[in-house]
Amino acid sequence: MKTKLTINDIARLANVSKKTVSRVINESPRVRSETRERIKAIIAEHDFSPDLQARALAFRRSFLVAMIYDNPSPQYVVNMQRGILDTLEDTSFQLVVRPCDRNAPRFYDAMQAFLEQQRLFGAILPPSVSEDEKVAELLRSVNCPYVRIASVVLDEPDRMIWTHDAEGAAEAARHIAKLGHKRIAHIRGPEMFRSSHERLRGFTAGLAEYDLALADDMIVEGGYTFDSGVECARLLLSGADRPTAIFAGNDEMALGVYQAAREMKLRVPYDVSVVGFDDTPISARVSPTLTTVQLPIREMGKSAAEMLLAPPDRPRPTEPISFVPKIVVRESAARPIK
Repeated sequence: MKTKLTINDIARLANVSKKTVSRVINESPRVRSETRERIKAIIAEHDFSPDLQARALAFRRSFLVAMIYDNPSPQYVVNMQRGILDTLEDTSFQLVVRPCDRNAPRFYDAMQAFLEQQRLFGAILPPSVSEDEKVAELLRSVNCPYVRIASVVLDEPDRMIWTHDAEGAAEAARHIAKLGHKRIAHIRGPEMFRSSHERLRGFTAGLAEYDLALADDMIVEGGYTFDSGVECARLLLSGADRPTAIFAGNDEMALGVYQAAREMKLRVPYDVSVVGFDDTPISARVSPTLTTVQLPIREMGKSAAEMLLAPPDRPRPTEPISFVPKIVVRESAARPIK
């Protein structure tokens, strides 16, 4: 009978370490293409079937990719997960979803314990966790690769997905201004989110192109949640000189404006125009359909996972991957009634 080869035999025939063979078996991207093909050819030639030892060996690390997030928008989180899973499908990698609260007293201790216990292959950081430099430092301290998704460039190009939120918000401002609105309000996101600042900055800049400005009482802070959108819209729409258009910092809050308007017997878009941000699936399914700034969240997650799993011999990028938002015009914004 033909003797069954072991992983040690394959390593000897390929003139590589046992760990390298294990990485190839487990479809790890961290093997040079030439080496990978040579090992695969030897495995095929000898009809080698790995045992459990090979599955447990690589790098002393798991085949877990974590998405670590502190984002109150369920639609954003789900779309990001789907994008990551698009890349992980048909690989040996599994997604671990790790929600957290950056305001928690022991946030960093809990995060360090999580990283040490899981021994992750890598981590994907959406906003606002991506904006936390101490989290990035913790990942580097345990030698865990990561990719940050953020509205501004915060890291090396091979660790960054850049979303250009300010440019998207400027597009929203231009659309509202072209419709003829003068009394305009903005429901911004939470102070601790960099995207909140970037969207306010871009929206203000876009209005300035048309000699328009946000009055102080027309800027209110929400929490990127539906309920906060309702609360902020009630405040804005209850005044005698209410806005004719509201730009909400995300679609969740924009739908909160819809709810507040209905409660106050106001019609969208006739009494108040509404523009959101993100273009989550619900925006095309509500009535009236929501005009919003499209940020391809699922594609961002897919690209972040591809960046994390890229082979080590790939050319090192000189610029971060960019996603530039664009306005999607639907039914929720119209010219103001004279």
